[in-house]
Amino acid sequence: MPASITFIVYVDDAPEAARFYADLLELKPTFETPRYISFSLGDGADLALWSGQADGGLNARAPRTGEVCLCLPGAPESIDRRYEQWVAKGVRVVSEPADTVFGRTFVVADPDGNLIRVAPVD
Repeated sequence: MPASITFIVYVDDAPEAARFYADLLELKPTFETPRYISFSLGDGADLALWSGQADGGLNARAPRTGEVCLCLPGAPESIDRRYEQWVAKGVRVVSEPADTVFGRTFVVADPDGNLIRVAPVD
């Protein structure tokens, strides 16, 4: 059965968040409304940014409990190169590159505090 999956990241301002993610991931949105913008990640997977209902249905003070993970192929140096590229863009670093049980990784945050991890492809 064909299926698709959309990962939704809650943000305060969808257009502002879309500019951040478009620059960071070097992607263009594939669907845009004032409060919901998505990016195709290929093979039936999308990343969506949603600012919630028109009446402010999301609480900006809610803790961010998940993370988006960008998995990169290649040696640990590819993780370090991406880290350097993103730091040059001015992202907020949550954890610097380190070696973990699954390989080299680091974490940054988007303007809303959502976490973005970079790790090697499993």
